[in-house]
Amino acid sequence: MGNILWVASYPKSGNTWVRAFIENYIQNLDHAIDINTMHKISTAESAAHRFQPHIAQGQSTTDLSLEEICALRPLVQADIARQANGTTFVKTHNYLGEFNGHPLHRSSVTSGAIYIVRNPLDVTVSMAKYFGYTLDETIAYMAEEMTGTPNEKENVPQVITSWSMHVSSWTQQPEASRLVLRYEDILDNPKKVFRKIESFLGLKKDPNRLKNAIKHSSFAQLKAQEAKKGFVEKHENANSFFRKGSKNQWREVLSDEQVARIIENHKEQMERFKYIPAK
Repeated sequence: MGNILWVASYPKSGNTWVRAFIENYIQNLDHAIDINTMHKISTAESAAHRFQPHIAQGQSTTDLSLEEICALRPLVQADIARQANGTTFVKTHNYLGEFNGHPLHRSSVTSGAIYIVRNPLDVTVSMAKYFGYTLDETIAYMAEEMTGTPNEKENVPQVITSWSMHVSSWTQQPEASRLVLRYEDILDNPKKVFRKIESFLGLKKDPNRLKNAIKHSSFAQLKAQEAKKGFVEKHENANSFFRKGSKNQWREVLSDEQVARIIENHKEQMERFKYIPAK
């Protein structure tokens, strides 16, 4: 068994929030950790600089094809595991599978995963605002079977797939080494859900430590930090990384037709996670 614990999600589903909680819990400081230094015990697998040692001198990751990037992933993940001091938490938006025969997550260096799922109606709104897409463009993107992120200077592409395929890949087969969380449950009862993380990580129950970590990783805290000094993970097209973070935003934004289209695209997984709106 390896030492990478994946923090996985479809984009705009709470990945950074969960990583901030874990970082605050483990560091256990008397103040919130700096969100721009959330790499002491966690990292992003897609960071282009991690791939650089494995390509020719003078070459950039943006010169590589998606297949070439995916072929390098096992080497990069082995580097991350080897360089870590114990368990390391690695952010991923890749679906749990392969691309042209190349596994997107190397099993030999993996210890487990935390997967966060969010209502696709709200994901649509959040993604559209964040990436500067129209709502209809976002709905189409989230239904595309083989979609992903672009190959950019700072980050290599990720193979995301549709919202349904992504969620299914990480959650369809329950495993003891995988914890599945609903974003909405974190909003409604952070103490209960983050206690699940504490337990999943094999940490001794510590109510005060848990309380402080929840306070220091609250959405309001994260948003205030970004407003004051920015956030290195923010996409260049976005005005801010932490926008609202609330649930049911879709009710004021999406038309009935758009809601119906999203449900049609993702009905099976939405039913599994109780995301179909009441009539």
